[in-house]
Amino acid sequence: MNKTLNTKKIIEAYYTGVVDKTFPSISEYQPSLVFNDFNKGHNILSTIEKELKKSKEFWFSVAFITKDGIICLKNILKELEDTGVKGKILTTDYLGFNDPLALKELLEYKNIEVKVYEGDFHIKGYFFKKEDSISFMLGSSNLTQNALKLNKEWNIKLSSLDNGKFIYETLNEFNEMWNSEKAIELSKEWIKDYSLTYKEVRAFNRIQREKVSNIQKLVPNKMQVEALDAIDELRRKGQRRGMVISSTGTGKTYLSAFDARNFKPRKFLFVVHREQILKQAEKSYKKVFGNNIKTGFYVGSKRDFDADFLFATVQSLSREDNLKSFEKDYFDMIVYDEIHRSGSATYERIINYFKPKFMLGMSATPERTDGRDIYSLFDNNIAYEIRLQGALEEDLLCPFHYFGITDLEIDGETIDDRSDFNMLVDELRVDYIIEKIKYYGHSGDSVHGLVFCSRKEEAYKLAQMFCERGYKAVGLTGEDSQETRNKMVERLEKSKDDPNHLDYIFTVDIFNEGIDIPCVNQIVMIRSTQSSIIFTQQLGRGLRKADNKDYVVVLDFIGNYENNYLIPIALMGDRSFNKDNLRRAIFNGSSIIPGCSTVHFDKISTKRILESIDRENFSELRKIMTAYNDLKLMLGKIPTLRDFYKFGSIDVMRIIERSDFGSYYNFLVKREEDYKVRISKVASNMLAFVDSKLMYGKRIHELLLLKTLIEGKSFNEFEEILYIKYKKKLSKNHKENILLVLRNKFVTSVNLINKYKHAIFIDENFNISESFKQELKDDKFNKLISASIEEGIRRYESEYFYLYKDTDFTLNKKYTYEDVCRLLNWDTNQVALNIGGYKYDEKTNTFPVFINYDKEDEIQDSIDYHDRFISNSSLMWMTKSNRTINSPEIDVIYNKERNTKIYLFIRKNKDDRISNEFYFLGEMSSVGEPHQTTMRTGQSVVEVEYSLEIPVREDLYDYIVGVE
Repeated sequence: MNKTLNTKKIIEAYYTGVVDKTFPSISEYQPSLVFNDFNKGHNILSTIEKELKKSKEFWFSVAFITKDGIICLKNILKELEDTGVKGKILTTDYLGFNDPLALKELLEYKNIEVKVYEGDFHIKGYFFKKEDSISFMLGSSNLTQNALKLNKEWNIKLSSLDNGKFIYETLNEFNEMWNSEKAIELSKEWIKDYSLTYKEVRAFNRIQREKVSNIQKLVPNKMQVEALDAIDELRRKGQRRGMVISSTGTGKTYLSAFDARNFKPRKFLFVVHREQILKQAEKSYKKVFGNNIKTGFYVGSKRDFDADFLFATVQSLSREDNLKSFEKDYFDMIVYDEIHRSGSATYERIINYFKPKFMLGMSATPERTDGRDIYSLFDNNIAYEIRLQGALEEDLLCPFHYFGITDLEIDGETIDDRSDFNMLVDELRVDYIIEKIKYYGHSGDSVHGLVFCSRKEEAYKLAQMFCERGYKAVGLTGEDSQETRNKMVERLEKSKDDPNHLDYIFTVDIFNEGIDIPCVNQIVMIRSTQSSIIFTQQLGRGLRKADNKDYVVVLDFIGNYENNYLIPIALMGDRSFNKDNLRRAIFNGSSIIPGCSTVHFDKISTKRILESIDRENFSELRKIMTAYNDLKLMLGKIPTLRDFYKFGSIDVMRIIERSDFGSYYNFLVKREEDYKVRISKVASNMLAFVDSKLMYGKRIHELLLLKTLIEGKSFNEFEEILYIKYKKKLSKNHKENILLVLRNKFVTSVNLINKYKHAIFIDENFNISESFKQELKDDKFNKLISASIEEGIRRYESEYFYLYKDTDFTLNKKYTYEDVCRLLNWDTNQVALNIGGYKYDEKTNTFPVFINYDKEDEIQDSIDYHDRFISNSSLMWMTKSNRTINSPEIDVIYNKERNTKIYLFIRKNKDDRISNEFYFLGEMSSVGEPHQTTMRTGQSVVEVEYSLEIPVREDLYDYIVGVE
């Protein structure tokens, strides 16, 4: 790059950073604060990854390095090694903090030199040499997973040319330390000597932690407190049965113990399917109750009838003669663990026999893939749910580092759902898998791995082939006895120093649920994802926190599978079935997932998942009915609108968006045999309008007005509530627009006017219309439309409550063309063809700009506008064709005296109906002068540079512009 030009860009960037934040410049060069904030899409890891991708050379000066920090960068470090990008890392032996295993991993990279500065050293600096500049980050962040993703950290990122004074001084200091006598070249011998010191420090720290742990009082965490309150509420309502759905590792057993402490049972029973879990549960209860309870076991030959708190296995208790040794009301409280197994006859026999005062069921995944109804056994009383995303946010689980890896091609063929068995167990594939598990490694000293296969024969054969390569591995399937399974699990839990230990268990699905192996630190998936439930179950096998385990590595070998789209659904817990959301999850996985966990896909696996998303029809009736029936089974009743949100099911708008339904009521009438409610055609038409047009909750005004009128209140009272509760004043334009919307006069299409011809809710004086008043006399309709309004209000309050300036828009949320026209208070809705990328409305003096950032390959030359971000706060944009600097819109854009509000709406592409929405990125203004140019067609067009008032948030910007 031209040095003079680059100097100019860096100077402009510093002017933006330290003089005038509105000055347009390239964000890559701007001084910036680098920090972790999950809610804002910021994390230090993504900054380091992006900088390394652009580097020709790099240097790190970092005091503390851990294995969990290195694992976060494994993908990019491998790319750099393969492309020959050289690096230097200077670290220290200060405080004996650095893990020798982490240092050993760094030695494996041929392109990285590592030195250890012996003595006091507390520096954190990252330097990235590029073709045209050097960028560097100085601050508080070490190379640990907590520092890269979770901790409150401050770092400043700067850019410089090679001869800048500050970078010269900083790199000079780095080189002085690097060449100092105190800087020792890292070697296996040095690590061996240092390991002795490290073990002493670690042993001392462990003793100190145990001392603190022994004096700390065991108290419920935040989510347990909420769950306990919910269980108490069930009991206050007179319910005798309840369920808690909680991810594996979130402390279900402690939760039940806290609840038992609250309930104070005279006699208590804890039922589980496995003896090992039974003993763990008894220990947990003793920690909560201390020596205040007398515990015992009912398992095998043990029969501790004198115990007040009895811990029993299903197998021992379910025999009829054993059950009859107890009176039916002998126990005041019974807890059933892993209740997704309660669909079995043995579990049901116990549940149906006893009549306790309260019965609590617990499970991580109660949705059985065999369709059996677990929920009804507990009267469909779901007291509380702690799903994966929430558990990660609350730091209840062990962090995981997921790597989507392209499965190997065998003889030019890619592994897919129909692959021949011989391909699955090909020698080359096995070597490829081993290569990857070695590279990505595991937490702790030795591997404790679970490998999920596609079929039984594959599990047994691969285990054999691993053994031939020096591993200790077994295959386990449903054909193996429970006793055999238990023995193999015990071997997996053993240390590598034990000659009887196992490295890996290969299985198909027997470990999907109901198994608790805290030591598991590596999960390998070499099968297609058949359901998000099973994926989450298998992932959950490694998420329990344990000693000597800082994280779990998840390796997912992604073939050319039909269901690859389920991977982002499972990882992100996104049940909206919105293609744009799923694509964004692939690009921004580590930013979207909370806590220290990270998600990485290689280029080919990314392509395969995106292709799967593109192929899938998320609005097809089969998917909708499956989600609906699952929810109905869970609840034991026809779900309400609110239930879809409350219990994490499919977004109900996917149902309503289908043209053959148009409202939830119409869906139930057509598809639910048990639904007997019927309302008039006029009422149904009104309800369809509210469901389809207003229930998204993107503006509160119409919803609140309808709610107010149904309650018999006046328009003045509506205005008062709007201001007091939502701090919104009603403008003249608002009033006129609301009147048009609620009288079905906002749309101009004759088809739409006729489609909702009865949707006239108010008269011209904002009073309730006679037709609406008449239909509300039907209590069934009143309840239905009130439920739709309440759902819309809930959506508004949870998604769109925090508005941008004095608009009705929320920054970074998505809106359709019709939403934008309505929320800008235009007099009529404008279809996309009439808007054509932008449109000026004289009455409201607003000018929304709509951009499809990724243009289609076959796009016409006449509309192939080269709109592009220069930075996250600067945009180059083109007008429609056949425009000159004298065209009317140029005056609108550049004449500041007009005070026109120019708003930016952008989407990555427009290739599917459900994602037909644009991200709202706020207000922008033109800078400089318009530039008239010519398109390939010879037509004139004007290029405009815009400055955004608020820079686009980092993760969204990366997704839109395609930064991987």
